[in-house]
Amino acid sequence: MPSITVIGSVNLDIVAKAARLPAPGETVTGAELFRYPGGKGANQALAASRLGADVTLIARVGEDGAADEALALLRDGGVELSQCVALAGVPTGTALIAVAPSGENQIVVAPGANRHLAPNDVDIPVTDALICQLEVPVDTVAKVASEFTGFLAVNLAPAARIDVSVLQRADLVVVNETESAWYGESLGACDGMVATTRGAGRATLEQDGTLVAEAQPPVVESIDATGAGDTFTAALTVALVEGQKPQDALAFACAAGAVATTKMGAQPSLPMRDEVMSNG
Repeated sequence: MPSITVIGSVNLDIVAKAARLPAPGETVTGAELFRYPGGKGANQALAASRLGADVTLIARVGEDGAADEALALLRDGGVELSQCVALAGVPTGTALIAVAPSGENQIVVAPGANRHLAPNDVDIPVTDALICQLEVPVDTVAKVASEFTGFLAVNLAPAARIDVSVLQRADLVVVNETESAWYGESLGACDGMVATTRGAGRATLEQDGTLVAEAQPPVVESIDATGAGDTFTAALTVALVEGQKPQDALAFACAAGAVATTKMGAQPSLPMRDEVMSNG
């Protein structure tokens, strides 16, 4: 069982399932409303735990009822939350998500307490691997990257300017095709592996510009893509830290991400390992 620490965001997702996504300036009515735990950090932490890792989450939430909802599945899933601190006077992060019947979504995030995870707040435990994303301050990610000596995975989402030293230090960088286009040639600074996802299309794993592995996600009945990318990141990290070969690890991550689209909500949809293996 690998040990993985996740440094990242915790959100409460407010999800509207609509007949279609609105165009700019348009109102679409008749939606169904749901509330789910979310946030890229929390999603990746729970996904890694369900896939067999021993997980610690370092994060910030508000002293409010939303925090209780946002942390509920993490607690139930056995994620270590002693460094997930509640702050007075700031709200727990919230994501507003519109989901179409196809599973396609639109997301707007109000970071709240996630903005307050400062560089000096992080005390990294002994751990095999560290996963970071960019829903917390990039200065915090940069400091962690400079100090941690184990396997470092950085999910460059949402796209944001980040110090090149983070790209050079990371053993694994994960982007989707939109983020890959946004970062462009700067991804050439990555010394480790770069994984690129393309939704239901073929995912690739490259190092030094050379294709290391590629895999196609299995065909599933997708109803909500929220959390699929986070599941992919967690699964790929778990598999690589376990010592799986790059091709096997990428196929495992693709299967995990695909299964995560078959249920509504970010965290309720995160698959257990046996579900992934049966779809791999």
